[in-house]
Order: sequence, then C-alpha cells, then structure tokens
Amino acid sequence: MLAKEEFTKTIALDKYGIKDAEIHYQSSPKELQDITIEKGQGVETSSGVLAVNTGEFTGRSPRDRFIVKDDITKNKIWWGDINIPFDPEKFDSLYNKVVDYLSGKELFARDCYACADEKYRLNIRVINEYPWSNMFAYNMFLRPEEEELENFQEEWLLVNAPGFMADPEIDGTRQHNFAILNFSKKIALIGGTGYTGEIKKGIFSALNFILPVYKDILPMHCSANVGEEGDTAIFFGLSGTGKTTLSADPDRKLIGDDEHGWTKENRVFNFEGGCYAKVINLTEENEPDIFRAIKPGAILENVKLDENGDVDFKNTTITQNTRVSYPIYHIDNIQNPSSGKNPKNIFFLTADAFGVLPPISKLTPGQAAYHFISGYTAKVAGTEDGVDEPVPSFSACFGAPFMPLHPTKYAEMLSAKMKENDVNVWLVNTGWTGGPYGVGSRMKLRYTRAMISSALQGKLDKVEYREHPIFGLAMPVECEKVPTEVLNPRNTWEDKEAYDKKAKTLADSFQKNFNKFESKANDEIVSGAPTAS
Repeated sequence: MLAKEEFTKTIALDKYGIKDAEIHYQSSPKELQDITIEKGQGVETSSGVLAVNTGEFTGRSPRDRFIVKDDITKNKIWWGDINIPFDPEKFDSLYNKVVDYLSGKELFARDCYACADEKYRLNIRVINEYPWSNMFAYNMFLRPEEEELENFQEEWLLVNAPGFMADPEIDGTRQHNFAILNFSKKIALIGGTGYTGEIKKGIFSALNFILPVYKDILPMHCSANVGEEGDTAIFFGLSGTGKTTLSADPDRKLIGDDEHGWTKENRVFNFEGGCYAKVINLTEENEPDIFRAIKPGAILENVKLDENGDVDFKNTTITQNTRVSYPIYHIDNIQNPSSGKNPKNIFFLTADAFGVLPPISKLTPGQAAYHFISGYTAKVAGTEDGVDEPVPSFSACFGAPFMPLHPTKYAEMLSAKMKENDVNVWLVNTGWTGGPYGVGSRMKLRYTRAMISSALQGKLDKVEYREHPIFGLAMPVECEKVPTEVLNPRNTWEDKEAYDKKAKTLADSFQKNFNKFESKANDEIVSGAPTAS
C-alpha cells in the first residue's frame, strides 16, 4: 500500500472548522505505528505488532449513540432506546466545540471508502486525533489507489476526537462520550472514547439507513465467503457466536467478516477493507487464519503482554472484548474484489448457553424472518455477583445497535430475497450441548464445521428431518462426521424433563422479546414463533 514518501498530496481542514492543525495525510501503517510508539500510546509485541489500550471504553457504548432528528430522519428512523434522537442545534454546537478542540493539534487524516461494489461506493474522509485510530481506519475501510486520491470527493465526514469530553448538561449527551450521526450534514461525530469499534460502526449504521432507503439494498451484519463453484454463503451472528471463525474457511474464499450489502442485482459485497476479530482465547489450532493475520500492520486492542512481549490471549484483565484489526489482505484466502454471486445458504449463528437449540436446523421463510428479527444468543452472567446462569440476549437483525430502521423492514427484505432466490436458511447453535452452561459442554468446533460443510455441499438436502416439539425447527437425523445423538439436543441431556422445562423457558423468552415487534410483523413472520411454550 502507499507509503508517505511515494505520496505527497496534502489537504487542508479549514473548511471543516479545524484551524492551524499539523496534518498527517494518508500516512502508511508503519508511519502511524511508529508515531504511536513515539507518543507512548502503544507498544510493540515480540512479533512487531502494535498493541494499544483504548482507555476507559473497551467496547461500544450503545446508550451514547445518537441520530440527529431532522426532516430526513424524523419519519423514517425507529426511534427509541437504540436510536436516540439528538437535537440539530445541539449537534451544531457540539461539532463546533470538537473542531475548536482539534484546531492547532497534530491530526491524522485519511481518504477511504466503504462498499466494494463500485456502483454503491461511499467516499469517506476520516479525521483522527490519535495516530492508531487512523491506522484502524486504514485497516477497516477500503483503500483508494493513488490516482483515485487526486480528485477524491468525500461524501461523508468522520471526525474522531477521543480526548474531547462533552458536558452533558450543556451538550445534550448522556455522559462525556458520544457517537452521533447527522444524515443531513453527512457527518459522523465521535468523542470521549478511544474504542475504535465506534469508527467502523458509525459508518455501518449510516449505510444501514442509506442503502435500504435510497438504494433498495439489504444491509447485513454478517460475514460471507464463496466456494470454488461460486456459491456464496452468509453468516449472521452476534459477538462470540463464531461468525468470524466460521467464515474464515480454508476451503472457501473470504468476502468479508462483518458488514455486507445484498443488491437488487443479487450480488453480495463487503462494506469494509479489513477484519475486526475477537482474540480472547485465540489459538492457531482453532483459528489459524485469524492467528496468522496478527502480523505487522495489525492492531491489537486491550491485550496483555508477558515479559517477553508475547500476547497472553487468555488474559482478560483489561476486558473480555480483546480485539485485533487487520486489513483483509492479511488473510491469504480472500475473494478479490470483495463480492460474490447470489447467496445459496444463510447461517444464523447463536451461542445458546441454555443448551436447548439444535446444533443445526433448517428454517422456513417465516422462521427465518422470526429468528432474524429476534437475533438471539445467550451470555453467561459475570461471576462477580455469584450468578452463573445463562442470560438470554436478543439483538434484532443480529445487529440492533446499528439498525436505524424498524427491524421488520430488514426482515421483509430478507424474506423477499430468500423466496426470490430459493435460499436455504439454517439456524446453527455454536453454544452448549448436554446441558446448560455449567453442566453441559461447548459444541465442538469440528462438529459445527462439519454441519456447515454438509449444508454447503447439499448433503443435508438428502436426509430425513424431525421437528423440534417446542421450537418447530427441522432437525436433520444424520450428518456426516457428527455423532447422531448430538443432532437432537434433548438426546444429549441426562434429565429429559429438565431439558423440556428449559426449552419452554427459552421459548417464553423468545415470545416476550418478540412482543415489541409483533404489531408491525406480517402473518408469515409471526408463524415462525416457537410452536409451544
């Protein structure tokens, strides 16, 4: 990629209200890493990879994410706890404070873009206070060629000032950190937090509004890969369900690991130019592609190093949300350009810590829409309060914090595409089997890979299915390289009555969660609910 000595164009930031700044424009990853080290904002691991601590925030802060409520958004956004309205005048005032704060500082600017499909490309100018934040933008967004930069015209501006602290009483924020989207001015404004995920998720959230409203494109919080025959597979799943791991398949080319669009021409394209993966308990044996992608140019976040400078991937002293970002070309087996033909298989991944859901089941269109809106996984409660029971977690469309429209809008678009293209949709439980967390065990990764491989190869089209008595899901009775008893979760429990009770409890959680969507859901979507509770 471009090194500074090869690229000499500079830019001014005055038109954004930023005065007298020292601007590093389009700096290379190595330069940004060197500056980060010089400033004492990061360290190098024994293998030369940059490791940073994002400070107070080691994850996103959903309650501090806002959308400016104006003529463009007021009648389209699904307002509520997820999409919190922000006053236009308050935005203007806060923006002016941020650019005044950045004026006179050493800043890092980058021109980049989102959407690998040229027809839907979104040009972005990113302005960062910190060098490693700009390096993250290099990794995660798509990188223009030098000739494209000569006449680059940004459509969106992203201003990122981690050191600026808002005054909630004056600025209209909840606390000192904020991430605000202004669709009229096409600005993403982020302050008070060093967590880099806010940068990529800000643009992702903007695209989740722009693409369906103006382009008739379904945006998806998913990973995608493509087989030798050109068959595209999509993987939806919340953090910790295996989305990145399972899409990084040595036998298939990776399109992208997190954010994609499904066009009306029936192509799938990556929004990004990189990957942002969890590294908790990472091993080369279980996740070789991710492990090997951690090389110079990658950024490790909130990890601990031992005395030799090696990463202790098991250490969660700072956070369980330890991360790495790297450009997609750090993965050997990638699709170039980052797009694929019409999907043939879609996988909804859930880490069911209750041990109730089948390891794989085939969904009807109604069930697919229902489970897409539900976006279920389960989390294990923290041990600090003595609670070790699983906690249901629902995130609409497997990405509620980034979805500005009502979830039924995205679900109806997905259902239409499924029917139009005869797509198979599978629910895959990467969580517990043989009992809930604390009793059973985590589903073996090799079993999950075998089930997904059988689905992709069409082998599960030729087997018998049985219906789950409570969730109504179609469960295969056999699958190559998977023990038969594993395929029906009830068979893996010693206490069958305890399983039935737990399954009914989980079904009830699904139904309670769905109550808030039911008024806008059509009959087909409602039909996908559990059949008994």
